[in-house]
Formats: sequence, C-alpha cells, structure tokens
Amino acid sequence: MKQLFYFILLLAGFSSVHSCKDLLDDDGNPLVDLNNTGGLIGPRALYREITDADTIAEYQYNGLLLSKVLSSGVAAGKPKSITDIMYSGDKVSKINFNGYLDLDDNGSIDTDSVSYTQLFTYGNSGRLETISENRSIYRRPPIVPPATTPNPMALLRKSKTLYSLEYSTTTSKLETITMRNGPDASGIPFAYTDYSKTTYTYLGDNISRAERNYGPMTGGVFGTATERYGYDFSSYDTQISPFTLLPMAYKISRLLSTERNDAESFILSPNSPKRLSVSDLTLPIPAPVIQTTNYSYDPQTYMTKGLGVNYIYKPL
Repeated sequence: MKQLFYFILLLAGFSSVHSCKDLLDDDGNPLVDLNNTGGLIGPRALYREITDADTIAEYQYNGLLLSKVLSSGVAAGKPKSITDIMYSGDKVSKINFNGYLDLDDNGSIDTDSVSYTQLFTYGNSGRLETISENRSIYRRPPIVPPATTPNPMALLRKSKTLYSLEYSTTTSKLETITMRNGPDASGIPFAYTDYSKTTYTYLGDNISRAERNYGPMTGGVFGTATERYGYDFSSYDTQISPFTLLPMAYKISRLLSTERNDAESFILSPNSPKRLSVSDLTLPIPAPVIQTTNYSYDPQTYMTKGLGVNYIYKPL
C-alpha cells in the first residue's frame, strides 16, 4: 500500500497544470516554439523537462551524445543531482550519479545523499545485457549541543546490485529486468539478499504493462515474492515521445535509480500513454489507481506538454 500512496502523490504532482515561457538554450538558440508558430525544423535534442516550480531535468550534450543530466534546482544554479554519462564508441558504458532521490517512496526527495556508479555490458548482438552497480548512501549526523554547526555527511550504508536484461526471442524487445541486491559491509562476505523481476508486455512497440515482483533470496535462490505491483499504460497517441531522443541505456538507468520507479516505464515507448494505472497485486481484489492526461504537440508532432510537464527542445 505504501507504493500506491506514493503513486497517488506522483500522479497528483503530474496532473497539476503548468505553463512556461519561450526560452533560449545556453548558446542563445531558440528552443521549441511554445506559441506554436512553427516549431523546430531539422534535427533536435531534448533539452529540458520543466514546470513553473522547477526544472526537473536539463540534458547536456557533447556533440550528438548525451553527456550530463542536471536534476532539480537547475534554474537557481544549484542542481540537486548530477548524472554523468560515458561512452565506448556510441554505446553508454558507465553512468555516475551524485545527488538525491526519493528512496523511501514517500513522494519527497530524501535528505540522504546518494552516489552510485553503473557499468554497462553488451552482448555480441549489441544489446545491453547487464548493469552492475555500486551504491553508497550518506546521511548527515544530528547536531549534538552545544555544537551548532551542521555535521558533514557520513557514510550510512553501501550496496551492490546486478541487473540482468533479457529479450524476446521472437520480437527482440526487452522482456525482463531481474535485479539482485545485497549489502556491501566491511568484514562481511558479500551475498545477494533481495531480488526483483520486472516483466514487460507490449502493444505494438509501446509498453502496455510492467509487472514487478519483489522478494528475498538466499544462496542464489529466489524466495516467494512478498510484493507485486502492476503498471498499465494505454490509449497511446501516435505522435513522437520526447524520450525517443534519449539513449535507451540512460532511460533504463533512470528507471533503476530507485527500486520503485516503474510508473515511468512508458519512457521506453516511442509514443505517450493517455491513461496510466498501478495496482497492488497482493490484494485479493486489486484496486488500480488511475490517471489520465491529454498532450500538446509542436508542428513536427513532438510532444511538448503532458502530465503537468513541459518538454523543451533545442536544435542540433
């Protein structure tokens, strides 16, 4: 039920109506024409996800390759999180994240600091097959009187995670992501203690459902799932999703930034769903939480606004 509460908060935030004004990129180039007087012509990149309250993400590029993502607080010049993306050729090989996330699923960004490194491994076919992650969580110890100065962040815990990706033998689409996770404690032999498995279902090229099961594991063996959630995405449009402009490996990394980010699974689709729902599948009769939305588009059929977020583009 905690996950459903978080999803309600997430949808409440999305469904707020926002607006934004015409913007220029850092080089002074005009971004997407929000007044619908022509839009961008030619190659483009996703530049920002914004609301009136904040910049959710700013995407920076090295040539044609996404190289850095700044999250929250960008407009004030103090981004709360920085993601650095590195490549081997044209494939994402490594991602470093430093910042803050909603790890406890209460709808608010935590005060604990998060730092992780993900390494990406590809198979002979060129498809992403595994992601190995080392993560550290830092917390600021409380002030002990008579001291008044905040203490520096101190290491709270470390963990290691392995994600295995499998693809359909008939469609070659991403079919499952299996997570194995365990605490990385000094002096204690490492072992995976928890798992999750996400299964994707498609309608055409769009993800129509993501189902994720969580449970314990011992000696490399998965135990009975203790939590199960289903996420459904339907009524897709036929226009272009802004997320098609981002590397698939980065989008998967974004989904895996927390253990409960599957409500965003639609970012792996080429189009955008007008109906989203989540259900706690451990209930005798699951009662889905549902959200619907409409979208705005530019003349080139790229989506520019939906779920309370404005998508800003820049020319390449």
